[in-house]
Amino acid sequence: MSRKDEVREFLISRRAGITPAEVGLPAGGEDRRVPGLRREEVAVLAGVSTDYYTKLERGKLRTASASVLAAIADALRLDDVERAHLFDLFREPGETPKLPAVTDTKRKIPASVQRVLDGMNVPALVYGVTQDILGANLLGRAMFAPLFDAERPNMARFIFLDSRAPAFYDDWDLACSLTAAMLRYEAGRDPLNAQLTALIGELSTRSPVFRSHWAASDVHEHRTGRKTFHHPAVGAIEAAYDVLELPGEHGISITTYSADPGSPSAEKLSVLASWAASQHLDNDADNDARKRAAVAPKEDR
Repeated sequence: MSRKDEVREFLISRRAGITPAEVGLPAGGEDRRVPGLRREEVAVLAGVSTDYYTKLERGKLRTASASVLAAIADALRLDDVERAHLFDLFREPGETPKLPAVTDTKRKIPASVQRVLDGMNVPALVYGVTQDILGANLLGRAMFAPLFDAERPNMARFIFLDSRAPAFYDDWDLACSLTAAMLRYEAGRDPLNAQLTALIGELSTRSPVFRSHWAASDVHEHRTGRKTFHHPAVGAIEAAYDVLELPGEHGISITTYSADPGSPSAEKLSVLASWAASQHLDNDADNDARKRAAVAPKEDR
């Protein structure tokens, strides 16, 4: 999708979600053809001419001043993430931040970060901007076991393309909505990211559900919240998630999942931790046995 189309669809979708009554304007007569605000109403609220706003919404203006964008954001009642996305859409190409030369799938987290992950007593995953899983601790791998069946674990591909995802998420539709909105937000921040563009194209081609959520033009920045997962081994786990940016590593963040102390979900995480630890030890024992067999003299085999 071109930047012109992005601007048009985003602004149309935002004004469609606001009624005249919400901003103190008369509702109009029965001939009103739009569910939300008209272009001229947004223009009045933002203090610009209707002609100017119409050109801006149609993508005919390459740039707009910060004060005008702020006024439009206020008129459309955009939240912080939506406001940032609007500014991203009108940023000069030269101002677009560039990603490192390597792609997410080739990036490796520092060993020191992995040690921090291993020291956590809650599930933790490391994400890139394209939803590739770049690292995890043992409990994180156990909690998201179905995701790690893939050769290249990717949260977005799992949510939209894996048949197990609807059962894994208590609210799969919300997970789909937020994931599509996160990808749109990242695409707005860095429209030149070829890997991100390719992922969006792949999901658009293979998933009607993704196409439906992408068409909503929502944007979302993952920060904190709560989700319920249906783990195949221990059942439902309600967990709070928190996203921690990794300093010095562009586009990489750590997401932790924790349950309320003393809750049934906390007990299930304890069970899952014990199970994961035993599986890990068994795997280590098997690996050690294979190594010993590989170096043993022939007569001992």
